Amino acid sequence: MDNNTDNTPELEEEELFEHHRHVADKGQSLLRVDKFLMQLIANATRNKIQKAADDGNIWVNDVPVKSSYRVKPFDVVRVMLSHPPFENLILPENIPLDIVYEDDSLLVINKPPGFVVHPGHGNYTGTLVNALAFHFENLPKNSSDRPGLVHRIDKNTSGLLVVAKTEQAMTHLAKQFEDKTTEREYIALVWGNVKEDEGTIEGNIARHVKDRMQMAVFPDGEIGKHAVTHYKVLERFGYVTLVSCKLETGRTHQIRVHMKYIGHTLFNDERYGGDLILKGTTFTKYKQFIDNCFKTLPRQALHAKTLGFIHPTTKEYMRFDTELPQDMKDCIEKWRNYAKTGLTESEDTIQ
Repeated sequence: MDNNTDNTPELEEEELFEHHRHVADKGQSLLRVDKFLMQLIANATRNKIQKAADDGNIWVNDVPVKSSYRVKPFDVVRVMLSHPPFENLILPENIPLDIVYEDDSLLVINKPPGFVVHPGHGNYTGTLVNALAFHFENLPKNSSDRPGLVHRIDKNTSGLLVVAKTEQAMTHLAKQFEDKTTEREYIALVWGNVKEDEGTIEGNIARHVKDRMQMAVFPDGEIGKHAVTHYKVLERFGYVTLVSCKLETGRTHQIRVHMKYIGHTLFNDERYGGDLILKGTTFTKYKQFIDNCFKTLPRQALHAKTLGFIHPTTKEYMRFDTELPQDMKDCIEKWRNYAKTGLTESEDTIQ
């Protein structure tokens, strides 16, 4: 997804981090929050503060506010941004990498689930970037100042990533993501029996207006960034469906948000409610079966299976494909067996 964060595919579990915090004193008169912050933050301009408010980055008492909000006594005003305040501190760490391809220009990595891509809140060490800093010297930095990263995937999503080793490769690969000429296929297990065998989901994606840890679809197009996902059913198991998702764009949590938008939340996606029983029966044995599936696959059921792009130096088309990780294989096999033996007409189904 992108060289800049707007186009990065399946962005790493994006959170907001506190950069400034100010508590209004008891004598504070009513004052617009943009003017309030201008008095307290060095080198801040009103335009920058207003844009931060428009982007949902100015919070008062744990709620995002507009720049016209009037600060009252004892209000807690915070500036929240999508990167940690000291993210440039990258410590090299000897963490093994599953490298499926490497040459002088780039490498392709198969990222395991649970492996954070770049340092962030609560994860300043033990990330892919820390590992890259140890194994490779002088990697080029992207527009977010992160070495080697052309795109990212969520912490609990597994699969393929391409990493640039030269400035020329970074520029060339980033443009391909921006121009939507790369091939990116994900495999997902989703709740519910997807009605159509294949389809396309379109809808702008932006941060959720109430839950800032989530993204949401805004179909009217006035908010957010254009996003397109093409899906195809691979296998049906009654209460869940295995699908292939091909990304035309790459927005934060795109597949997770788009599939939820059409009523098919990813299986065991805790952030979007997929860790609850959304389809199935009221039988105790079914609940036990789902609990076992969640233990087998303790994350959202999403894997970046295929990645294709033009090599920045040779100009040849390169296509990489990976097997599903074992946790997804095991969970899918459980559902395959359940679909053959566990579904009966007499059970009360959850609508």
